[in-house]
Amino acid sequence: MTTTVDKKRRGSALKGRWAAMPKQVRWAGIAALIVLLYILPNKWFYEYLGFPIGSDYFAFYTTRSDFAGVLFDTAVFVLLAVGLNVVVGFAGLLDLGYFGFYALGAYTVALLTSPESRFGTNWPWLAAVPLAVMVAMVSGVILGGPTLRLRGDYLAIVTLGFAEMIRLYAARQDGLLQGQRGIPAIPHPPGSGTDGKPLFGVVDARPYYWLILTLILVVLLLVRNLANSRVGRAWVAIREDEDAAEIMGVPTFKYKLWAFAIGAAVAGLTGAVFAGKQTFINSDQFVLESSILVLAAVILGGAGNIKGAIVGGAVTWYLPEWLRGVGDLIGVEFDAAEYRILVFGLVVIIMMIFRPQGMVPNRRRAAEFADRRKEAVPQETVPNE
Repeated sequence: MTTTVDKKRRGSALKGRWAAMPKQVRWAGIAALIVLLYILPNKWFYEYLGFPIGSDYFAFYTTRSDFAGVLFDTAVFVLLAVGLNVVVGFAGLLDLGYFGFYALGAYTVALLTSPESRFGTNWPWLAAVPLAVMVAMVSGVILGGPTLRLRGDYLAIVTLGFAEMIRLYAARQDGLLQGQRGIPAIPHPPGSGTDGKPLFGVVDARPYYWLILTLILVVLLLVRNLANSRVGRAWVAIREDEDAAEIMGVPTFKYKLWAFAIGAAVAGLTGAVFAGKQTFINSDQFVLESSILVLAAVILGGAGNIKGAIVGGAVTWYLPEWLRGVGDLIGVEFDAAEYRILVFGLVVIIMMIFRPQGMVPNRRRAAEFADRRKEAVPQETVPNE
């Protein structure tokens, strides 16, 4: 019987073998994975992902939803999880209003580019994206300035109020954001194919997936460099013990503000891409449940670990979408879409009970949970002879 110790040893041995490989081999493996991700939405490729079960075929792609569209939505969630991981995982700040920055990025692009907006500026989509990122980042600084001296539940309540304030204002019919009527006619990103037709349209979601996948790679490179820098070490110190970090001379407020601003900028960028793909947005697309779901993705994957945020974001969005067609895969007549959120909720509960550190945990957090588990187990006492 395989014990937990054996699993840990096996995982450590696998990581050791990967680290012991020559750098060229590791780079080749990463490059192969990136190429796989880029060719994944092509039908001629993903239809062969799976394995036969008797006369049926078990597929890994979504059978009741457009696979390229699901991949785009999954990539959006992954990018949001990577941005929130900077705030929650690295700096240890509990943020329940992350979708507010996402909404700011989307609405900034919509107001500046749509002929139906009340600004009437008709900017190109590409020109509006940097301003959307800047608006989200400045909003993060404005929100964090007076509130980041709060901790824990108090900070969570403040960020929750920020997101709800944006959503409620967007729901006003007479407001700048035009309520439930929303803002239509948002232009697509620029670009044309080899045939001269626009590359980004309504029917094919693959170009949008390739665009946001490229943005994910760029953001991952920047976040990884930050995590390995002095800024990243300051975030870890703040997360572990803010009082001790401040006593040791770390300007905790400045670094927390940096984390808030960087996370907000990533969310604003994601919202800008989302608006360009949807071409229509309203307040119903930025509900509180989405903020909680992104936070659940970070915790489920492994807070404080970039790879964990990627895995958590992908599983959180893709698993419920894949479950829509599981009835077709196993040959049973039932609509699995009605139960997909229930199944996902059960997966989260089981994970939090048996693996609270997440699927791909940060090494430090995994060690902390192991120590707590030892403390929770009653120690046997040896009687005196």
